Amino acid sequence: MSNKNEARLGRVNEELKKALSQIITYELKNPDVTGMISVTRVKVTPDLKYAKVYVSMLNSKSVDKTMNGLKESAGFLRSALAKSVNLRITPELVFEYDDSIQNGERIENILKEISKKDEELKNKNK
Repeated sequence: MSNKNEARLGRVNEELKKALSQIITYELKNPDVTGMISVTRVKVTPDLKYAKVYVSMLNSKSVDKTMNGLKESAGFLRSALAKSVNLRITPELVFEYDDSIQNGERIENILKEISKKDEELKNKNK
């Protein structure tokens, strides 16, 4: 794939990410989709037929229920996306749960705990 095509796909990914974030936040009325949903990344196929949408969530009652709600709402989201983003083909949306924020938080807590134990050890040896 040429750099020109990669740059175009990057722009399409960003545009879809922004539009989907807006639509999920302000237009989606599915009661199963709860909590604060963040679209962390969008990756479209080179033919623009499919888009993997990576989402993370805070304060969600159930990750599985929210993911199912997003999958059930894919038709509505695709239709709203077609209205807001000018593409010849609006990609079919495939939702994936992105747990990188939770993993980052867990790693940060582990590092804090190690640092705390290190400080205690230093103070003990003085």
